[in-house]
Amino acid sequence: MTDHDVSRKQMVEHQIMSRGVKDNRVLDAMLKVPRHAFVSAEFQRLAYSDQPLSIGEGQTISQPYMVALMTELLQLKGDEKALEIGAGSGYQTAVLAELAGEIYTVEIVNILAKRSKKLLEKLGYENIRFKIGDGYFGWEEHAPFDVIIVTCGPNSVPQPLIDQLAEGGRLVIPVGSFYQVLIVLEKVEGKLKKHKSISCRFVPMTGEH
Repeated sequence: MTDHDVSRKQMVEHQIMSRGVKDNRVLDAMLKVPRHAFVSAEFQRLAYSDQPLSIGEGQTISQPYMVALMTELLQLKGDEKALEIGAGSGYQTAVLAELAGEIYTVEIVNILAKRSKKLLEKLGYENIRFKIGDGYFGWEEHAPFDVIIVTCGPNSVPQPLIDQLAEGGRLVIPVGSFYQVLIVLEKVEGKLKKHKSISCRFVPMTGEH
């Protein structure tokens, strides 16, 4: 067992399980995905710390607990078609790829999209499709999606994402300006059931919309 393996185990036990994340599939994915591979050399010593870290371009890799919580809220069973808005480092994408069937990820920052695509392919993930573009508009040609996860904060829930959510689907998204509230939306008989989770802080959603 390497030092990274030990740190990852401690991360899951002390940062994630201790805060109430119980889904065993999510916990296993968090144990498996090497978070240190998604951060630069200068942040290697902090790779498994309880905080977001800079990945350049004004973006961050999310706090491990937040990744685990948002993933658990999706209630993934294993065969879902998932849309991720904001690939960023690719860490959340990798966790999703461990747990769902097909992952479609949209990233607006060209350099981050190319970097995460290269890394995820190097790590052996074959169930991810990438798009460089404005995540506000989702990925219409591949809709509907069983689950949608948004890793940046819009001021309100983008209508295109609601439209692209399948019946019975779940959308997990932080909504707000400086600080956000993590919201879960479930589409039931064409209508949205809304549940508020916790307060959080994500980088703002950017783009022309």
